[in-house]
Amino acid sequence: MKTPDTQRPRPGSHILRTALRRNVGAMVWGTLLMGLYQAGETAFPIALGLIVEHALRDRSVDALVLSIAALAVIITTVSLSWRFGMRVLQKANTTEAHRWRVRVAECGLQPVARDVDLKSGEVLTIATEDADQTADIIEVVPLLVSSLVAVLVAAVALGLADIRLGLLVIVGTVAILSILSVLSKRIGAGTQEQQARVARAGAKVADLIIGLRPLHGFGGNHAAFRSYRRVSTEAKQQAITVARVNGVYAGTALALNAVLAAAVTLTAGWLAFGGRITIGELVMAVGLAQFIMEPLKLFSEMPKYVMMARASAERMALVLTAPPVTTPGRQRPAPGGDLEVDCLRYGSLRKLRFRVAAGEFVAIAAYQPRTASDLASVLAVRVPPDAYEGVVRVSGQALADLSIEAVRGHLLVNPYDAEIFAGTLRTNIDPSGTSRMVPEAVEASMLTDVVALHREGLDYAVRDRGSNLSGGQRQRLSLARALAADADVLVLHDPTTAVDAVTEQLIARNVAKLRRGRTTLVITSSPALLDAADRVLVLDDGVITAEDTHRHLLAKDETYCSAVAR
Repeated sequence: MKTPDTQRPRPGSHILRTALRRNVGAMVWGTLLMGLYQAGETAFPIALGLIVEHALRDRSVDALVLSIAALAVIITTVSLSWRFGMRVLQKANTTEAHRWRVRVAECGLQPVARDVDLKSGEVLTIATEDADQTADIIEVVPLLVSSLVAVLVAAVALGLADIRLGLLVIVGTVAILSILSVLSKRIGAGTQEQQARVARAGAKVADLIIGLRPLHGFGGNHAAFRSYRRVSTEAKQQAITVARVNGVYAGTALALNAVLAAAVTLTAGWLAFGGRITIGELVMAVGLAQFIMEPLKLFSEMPKYVMMARASAERMALVLTAPPVTTPGRQRPAPGGDLEVDCLRYGSLRKLRFRVAAGEFVAIAAYQPRTASDLASVLAVRVPPDAYEGVVRVSGQALADLSIEAVRGHLLVNPYDAEIFAGTLRTNIDPSGTSRMVPEAVEASMLTDVVALHREGLDYAVRDRGSNLSGGQRQRLSLARALAADADVLVLHDPTTAVDAVTEQLIARNVAKLRRGRTTLVITSSPALLDAADRVLVLDDGVITAEDTHRHLLAKDETYCSAVAR
């Protein structure tokens, strides 16, 4: 990823360090509790060996009762330390994953560098699966330390019985980790590639869903489906490859752990047979050889999870470290204010110049749809100021001097294809739950008949992308959301293209009435909205070619009449 020399990208390792630093307290408590659990697990066979040793030597009932009580304490400690240790770690894991999901979503909603070229489906995968796998590092480190504690306790206990048994555990553990570290690197690289291919498949299906209707229109749906099948098959093959490597890793780890346990057991038997260790020490060694397989298995799996967490963190870094397409300013526009476009040259726009005074309702009749889209993109700050010539001013201040938050709070551009989200009518109109204009916005957008159709009213459930609403209903819902925001400057792009003529007429009057005294710009070819505007600007071939009221333009401009009359 290319970045300016002044901005050094933070790699995935920085993300992992940040996650670890933010959860030091939870990890310390989790490590202590899980270490206590593993120590208790390992102490159990040690206690059994001591009980056998003393039972054979003393044959005392009191010693037997004391031994049973000691075992009960060990079992209770093991149970409680596991329960509370995992509760602490999983809470920290879930919280950290949520933090990264929010960060990725926040960055995904802002413009990122074009050379990253991540689509919405890819960002979604990063915000879900990669965020979860990155946060797993919170559990991995304490479990790794606690497993190491168990291995060391077992090695020390066996070493006290015979130094050869302790050395066998230590040398065997080092050998197992050395072998598995090679496989874990392959898993990390394979997982990163798998996540990338899954993300591309998600982006492809998202594009298909958005463009399904037009694809059906010109018969391109079969080619699109074949394209998705190819991308999906690549993701499946990579998933199979990663699963195969994971299987080899798990099988190798299990086999090596079993070999080490068998080696400890056989060595202990040989030493006991030669009289170099006692029967109690033999029982302890055999018990430890069995119990040690769990921490060894856990210990040997940790490098794999570390590599997976790092691979996911590297993918998150693609979003989190991507520079914005422009460096926004820090100023804020004055309340109210006007909207001015001065000598704008971008795409099909050629030195476009106009001004909407504060409190004015102006309509732009664009003869070419592309010019309307280019203008809406510039006003919505989807195009960085250094990508076009000229200046766009809000309340007298250039967009380049304003912060993105200030622009979003002052200037609202509602696109013709605004998204409808899964939820309710109310949450789509007022996502933040703070608007006081919901009833007025519903009435002005003529969404009242949609509300009246359902006994739940505004609490009627809306499916993803508004699939249970008609095109006109979705458009009116989007318009209601824009009106409910009550922005100082509102720009509407073709807000009534899917609405019948009668409803369109009512919407035009309602919008003009509701927005009276607020700066409003409507880019449209709707006669009703054009007639409701204070004045109409004709945008033809990238420049303003005429300016007057709708009715005057109809009377004197034949081109205008043929373009907007229905």
